[in-house]
Amino acid sequence: MGHARFLGFFILTGLIAASAHVFMAPDSNLPMVGASGAVSGIMGSYLVLFPKARIRTLFLFVFILRVIPMPAWVFLGLWTAMQFLGFAVEGLLPESGGVAYAAHIGGLCSGLVLIFFFRKRRTGTAEILDVRDLS
Repeated sequence: MGHARFLGFFILTGLIAASAHVFMAPDSNLPMVGASGAVSGIMGSYLVLFPKARIRTLFLFVFILRVIPMPAWVFLGLWTAMQFLGFAVEGLLPESGGVAYAAHIGGLCSGLVLIFFFRKRRTGTAEILDVRDLS
């Protein structure tokens, strides 16, 4: 993608994420601070670019603590479900605010779409780098 395109991608997904939050929670009186919506956009683009990648995930269950690899689509699917659940619960319990769940969802969706416009096109017969080669 390159530095300049990445910066534009990051800023644009962040703006779309902030807009999603304003649209979905127009009566929110809490200030929105942070870049989590833009980071969510990067997560969405990662899912498009590397759908078969495995993410090492810290798993904690009672006293069991393990690092387990799981496919990116499973991890991001669970994360997305948590964002929708958090948004729903926040709507039922207004005093439980503080997290811009709609911004996370908006950022993820914008990253899923915008990566097709920001990624570099591959030309020739160059091999595509496999994520497993990076570890």
